[in-house]
Amino acid sequence: MRRRIVIAPDSFKGTLSARDAALALAAGWRAAWPDDELLLMPQADGGEGTLDAIAQASPGAVRRTACVAGPTGEPHDARWMLLPDHHAVIELAECCGITLLPRRADGSPAFAPLIASSRGLGEAVTAALDCGAQRLTLALGGSASTDGGLGALSALGLRPLDDRGAAVPDGGGALDRLLTLDTALLRAAPPGGITLLIDTTAALIGPGGAAAVFAPQKGASAEQVAQLESGLARAAAIAGGDEHLRPGSGAAGGTAWGFARYWGASIRSGADAIAALTGLDAGLAGADLVITGEGRVDATSLAGKVVGGVAERARVAGVPIAIVAGQADSDAIPDAESAGLGRVLTLAGLAGSPEAAVAAPERWLRAAGAALARSL
Repeated sequence: MRRRIVIAPDSFKGTLSARDAALALAAGWRAAWPDDELLLMPQADGGEGTLDAIAQASPGAVRRTACVAGPTGEPHDARWMLLPDHHAVIELAECCGITLLPRRADGSPAFAPLIASSRGLGEAVTAALDCGAQRLTLALGGSASTDGGLGALSALGLRPLDDRGAAVPDGGGALDRLLTLDTALLRAAPPGGITLLIDTTAALIGPGGAAAVFAPQKGASAEQVAQLESGLARAAAIAGGDEHLRPGSGAAGGTAWGFARYWGASIRSGADAIAALTGLDAGLAGADLVITGEGRVDATSLAGKVVGGVAERARVAGVPIAIVAGQADSDAIPDAESAGLGRVLTLAGLAGSPEAAVAAPERWLRAAGAALARSL
């Protein structure tokens, strides 16, 4: 019997794009069942790969680059995209994302939780506006910083000042020195508005907020998490308004909050937006299985990310699901399987170690595709 298999992964951060991950899974499946119909629908959730997913579904998109500051200030060329209707799409991960951090001698990222900044995103936004963009979509996943988006907004003219009237340095670690947020020179938002694509439902502050949940993933110690939390709370109090309470305002270290507060940006699930753009619901109709995945499955995977979005759509469509992850937290696999998400495979488990999986991700994704095919 010829089956219909939908392959809809996210990127495997820092190793493979969503498209390449889908191709590798498909190659493994075909090795076991060459006659099955495979529908490749790479996804994204606002993080790494969002720009490529939108470009693939947007005829007439023009690729551009801008020289911007990386997360710790190193200049580099970041890609962005201009659509035919003066609509610019900018991916934070391309500008100042966590994969752009400098590397230590052993190849590991040199995390900088207190000084990493979102400034590069604001510099890319400036470039897009200078090129005539009238509307913006900002994809906010994959950040290295926890600065409330104030670095990005500073590049657009906002002035975070201390009690002496001096500029507060970039980075969330300096926000405890903040006294004033001067908007006199802040550039006007584009007339067509701003949409923020996010990969979390976290609010800005609190036990489920940007610092508490995500700063440890960016290298923050418990003491640094407390410092970042205090700084974000201080910034929100000085800024006023209630945008910090919105679900998703904690995305990208609070960058969603900054743009919602100062530019009136709307917040939307990145996974939902890309699923709609790629026609995922139509692809699932009548499918026998959907395979999704990402670099790491953890407690956040079902809260706004691709895996959770695909799982919910598969549940509605009555399609069985399988998840392939590079790695998974110890409790993530039983939690996912008990939630009815089907089998969970990790590349680290297949390869024997995380290091082996990272060294040859395509090989182990092919192996995962073949293993799932044999088990169906």
